Amino acid sequence: MTPPRRGFNDIVTRFWGVAAPAYNLPFLQQWVYRPAHDEVVAQLRDHLSARVADIACGTGILADRIQRDLHPAEVYGVDMSEGMLKQAQSRSSEVDWRRGPAEQLPFDDQTLDAVVTTSAFHFFDQPAALREFHRVLSPGGLVAVSTMSARRRIVPGSTWAPQHNPTPAEMRRLFEDAGFTVVEQRRVRRPLWTQPIGDLFTAGVKSQ
Repeated sequence: MTPPRRGFNDIVTRFWGVAAPAYNLPFLQQWVYRPAHDEVVAQLRDHLSARVADIACGTGILADRIQRDLHPAEVYGVDMSEGMLKQAQSRSSEVDWRRGPAEQLPFDDQTLDAVVTTSAFHFFDQPAALREFHRVLSPGGLVAVSTMSARRRIVPGSTWAPQHNPTPAEMRRLFEDAGFTVVEQRRVRRPLWTQPIGDLFTAGVKSQ
């Protein structure tokens, strides 16, 4: 049974259920989302992951690309939004699409080699989601996260900013607290005019 999400996340889930078609707009994908996808695909290629899950997969663009470019044995796309998953299912029949939250994934323990997520981590209960990623990964498994991360605290003293838009140091601490060793962290490489988005790429591995 799907657990209740925070009220804000419920609103976001319903919004994307309606707005899913707009998410596929080519200019939006190319300039906003693709740079982070490139980082994830490169990391997965280096890791040689055979069983990969894209969490908060949206309309399935990244999961479909992982399947087509890397040909792993199993690719899963997981999202809370039925509208998003409907779009994803029409995109590919090679990906296994599943509905569920990041904090309670529809997988048994140690069944995946890699878990990735892009442009959604700020909506998660971040410690709970990373603990769940750790649970479903096999020893040596990869977690790769691209998330919004402001280059400086936008609102001094804000309690919302560090929880949902972690700094590099906060991301590293979140990973380590969940049992991961951080192996790479950097700003996502993107065109100059989109750099204010300030997304941060962090990759870690589960101890053997």
